[in-house]
Amino acid sequence: VQLQASGGGLVQPRGSLRLSCVAYGRTFVTYAWFRQPPGKEREFVGSTNWLGRNTNYADSVKGRFTISRVNTKNTMYLQMNSLEPEDTAVYYCAAGGSAAPTTSRYDLWGQGTQVTVSS
Repeated sequence: VQLQASGGGLVQPRGSLRLSCVAYGRTFVTYAWFRQPPGKEREFVGSTNWLGRNTNYADSVKGRFTISRVNTKNTMYLQMNSLEPEDTAVYYCAAGGSAAPTTSRYDLWGQGTQVTVSS
């Protein structure tokens, strides 16, 4: 059982990027994205349930980021638009049994993918 995140890279300010997270081995109730900016703690970005519904977002990304999920592929996506330098971070996907904006509520984590927003 594992999560595999991909799609990170270097993007210019106001650009877009889409991250993917594939879950291998089982389906979880809740999936989430977190990020860890340089020198800071890991923070909640957003979450969704296994049907891709009941999505929640951190205030800092509302209106710019969209989480979706394709059940047949067991894959979650994070579409990031209007990216800002403050969005620079390592992005992690996570899976667990209940939705919450805290890292302790998630049982399984992907390896992280670097997103750098810079001109």
